[in-house]
Formats: sequence, structure tokens, C-alpha cells
Amino acid sequence: MQKYECPLCGYIYDPTLGDPGNGIIPGTPFAELAGSWSCPDCGADKEDFEPAE
Repeated sequence: MQKYECPLCGYIYDPTLGDPGNGIIPGTPFAELAGSWSCPDCGADKEDFEPAE
């Protein structure tokens, strides 16, 4: 699954890990995250994220 990176702080959203601290279970693709989801490190909006290489 595609990982996504926050361009502001470098946080990587890895779908295999999810975001348990925010109730996102492992295996959740980035596209299925709610539009209101934001970077857990800096608060950047989901729409700011870019595909990670």
C-alpha cells in the first residue's frame, strides 16, 4: 500500500501501521481516511500530504 508524507514535518502515514493514536486501525489505506484527519505530529491537513517515495 502507498505511504504518504507530510511535507511540513516529514511524518509518514504508513497504511500497514495506521494511526492507532487517532483510532485508525492498521490496514487503512490513505484514501479511506476521513477528510478531517490531520497529521498527528504537526496538524497539517490530509490534503497537504503527498505520496512518499
